[in-house]
Amino acid sequence: MPRGRKRPLITRRPGKELAIALKNRHLGWIVGSLAVAAAAVLAAYRLKDSGFDWGRFAATFLVIDLRWLAGATVLALATYFGRALRWEVMIRPLQPNASLWRLFVATAIGFTALVIFGRPGEFVRPYLIALKEKVPVSSQLAAWILERIYDLLVVLLLFGFALTRLTSTGATVGPTVRTVLQTGGYAVAVLCTLCLIILIGLRFFSDAMQNRILEGLAVLPEKPRAAAERIVRAFVSGMGSSRDGSFVFLLIFYTLVEWLIIVGCFYCLFRSFPATAHLGAMDVLIFVGFVAFGSVVQIPGIGGGMQVAAFLALTEIFGIAVESAGGISILIWVVTFVVIVPFGLILAFHEGINWTKLKAIEQEASSL
Repeated sequence: MPRGRKRPLITRRPGKELAIALKNRHLGWIVGSLAVAAAAVLAAYRLKDSGFDWGRFAATFLVIDLRWLAGATVLALATYFGRALRWEVMIRPLQPNASLWRLFVATAIGFTALVIFGRPGEFVRPYLIALKEKVPVSSQLAAWILERIYDLLVVLLLFGFALTRLTSTGATVGPTVRTVLQTGGYAVAVLCTLCLIILIGLRFFSDAMQNRILEGLAVLPEKPRAAAERIVRAFVSGMGSSRDGSFVFLLIFYTLVEWLIIVGCFYCLFRSFPATAHLGAMDVLIFVGFVAFGSVVQIPGIGGGMQVAAFLALTEIFGIAVESAGGISILIWVVTFVVIVPFGLILAFHEGINWTKLKAIEQEASSL
């Protein structure tokens, strides 16, 4: 390979490089495994005198209805295909002939990177889509932001529904959930307003905003200004789907279908456990609204995360025992978040992306 030329991130012969990468990372895996084991031992030590029934916790996994669990898994995987369908609409103004399969592959690999690397892995998906479809990376970062806005609007609507139902029925909830409900209404109003302002601005004033930004860049030297102008134009073009009425309709439609599948997945998960099998569709909507909102907003004194929000909802809203709630929360996290990892890794290796290159992609994407 000529000197100075970067080695491509994607190759068709991943086997040898993968073996070398795994060998070099053995120490990291050992240290990580020891850390997980130490955390488990510490958790067991702290809970042993708290009245936590480990037998009941283990029994939660022994009484699962595998038929409903299989249905939940299928629906969870279907959500990734739904995201690819929606992204195809967002990329259409730039790339009318985008491959749905390539978008799905990038989506699966991107969410796998999110599981493995955490939040920085979020940027792998738009980065890979930009590479595969030969469009500017900044345009796909814009599409990613647009996707977040649509998802956030649905999350806020679901949480608003949960807030209304719990308030109207006078349900008794725990102190943490009560705090979230008391402050959540204001947060929903503010966030909904911001999302709508952004969408309206993109729909009617994107050209004016672009011109103002470009005028502001005039103070820069020629080369940096030219580079910044390309990024701005590509970013605005990535929002192109928000300016076409037919595209907006499709984005709303696919977003609603996506979340309908997500709700169906949670319904199947609830039916999988005897402790939650008696809960109905309205209860599932309340749960999804609270968990989705709690996953994006830090719960006071507790923090964020799906598992935490799910555990609080199960124990403080529905009165599920802590042992059962802990087991259910773990399985919800596995089915809705981790299940894509084996498929994402297989697709990554098929694309010639090994561990080293996946990490390099994550670092390069997150630095953009």
